[in-house]
Amino acid sequence: MSPDTMIDFGLARPASAARIVVAMSGGVDSSVVAVLAAQTGAEVIGVTLQLYDHGEAVKRSGSCCAGQDIYDAKTVCDRLGIAHYVLDYESRFRTGVIDRFADEYAAGRTPVPCSLCNQGVKFTDLIGFARELGADCLATGHYVRRVIGADGRAQLWKGRDPARDQSYFLYGTTAEQLDFLRFPLGDLPKSEVRRLAEEAGLTVAAKPDSQDICFVPDGDYAGLVKRLRPETAAPGDIVDLAGRTLGRHDGVVHFTIGQRRGIEIGGQPVPLYVVRIEPESRRLVVGPRAALAVSAARVEGVNWLGEGQRKVKAKVRSLARTVEAEWDGEWLSFLVNEFGVAPGQSAVLYDEERLIGGGTIGETRGTFAQAA
Repeated sequence: MSPDTMIDFGLARPASAARIVVAMSGGVDSSVVAVLAAQTGAEVIGVTLQLYDHGEAVKRSGSCCAGQDIYDAKTVCDRLGIAHYVLDYESRFRTGVIDRFADEYAAGRTPVPCSLCNQGVKFTDLIGFARELGADCLATGHYVRRVIGADGRAQLWKGRDPARDQSYFLYGTTAEQLDFLRFPLGDLPKSEVRRLAEEAGLTVAAKPDSQDICFVPDGDYAGLVKRLRPETAAPGDIVDLAGRTLGRHDGVVHFTIGQRRGIEIGGQPVPLYVVRIEPESRRLVVGPRAALAVSAARVEGVNWLGEGQRKVKAKVRSLARTVEAEWDGEWLSFLVNEFGVAPGQSAVLYDEERLIGGGTIGETRGTFAQAA
């Protein structure tokens, strides 16, 4: 590997005396992080989390617990000559992520499980384990940047490649955690990461990226929620904004705010979208796209990594663009109406490229709230 790819891990002592723990998922990103860590000359330890029963998730007997990913991580560690540990966090993951995911859908909200995971087992528990090992830092394969500010404290910035930026899922990271974390891929495009993997001779160099929620590898999240919370599969009415019944649905679990597909009501002058879910009455409220317009969102449980400034840029969905907004300490007001903003999603606040805070959307107000 050329000297041009040497990454500064910000170690406080000579690398020869340091220890780096790398969170390894079995994918190409975290595998390259392990390569970069080993290149420093520090002692490197790879750690893989067993979070769910893969055989249960895909409903195929004989399929072990995310076995391929664990095997791939071990193979990379063996090639690099570093230690590899597998931690069984399945019960913690079920309680902290999967059960909460199901509860949120049962309440008519749209959860962001990756954020829940990062705030729990991924960082809180794994950082604790890394500290027990006497590590100088924990390195992960997230595409974000850790920047040291003028005050000497670490800041969290968007990944250099906007197509890969994962900062939206890391808003819950605390300042104390950020002091201990390292994100070596933050300045790299994915193409360069794959090139480094090939150069290092890693078998995962061409491994596809995961496109689904990790504990729903078959993409059938509704099936998972129905198994855990059967009441979400109960049929109910589809009503318009005035409360008139238009048809029936097969369970609120199949719908999220802003969804158009699956409503299946013909004869309407305009396409219909889900604008509200009422789980107690099992009603699905639908309307035209204009009814999805939201002027503000109340944000709960805000975690700050910067100053609580009034003018911010906000992101309310992982794939959404950042938009101009104002923050008053409770409500996030958009300068231009946003569409499809759903309670349960994360609202993440930025000062240009720097992530300064974020929380969970509790409720919204706007065109629909006024009309209703």
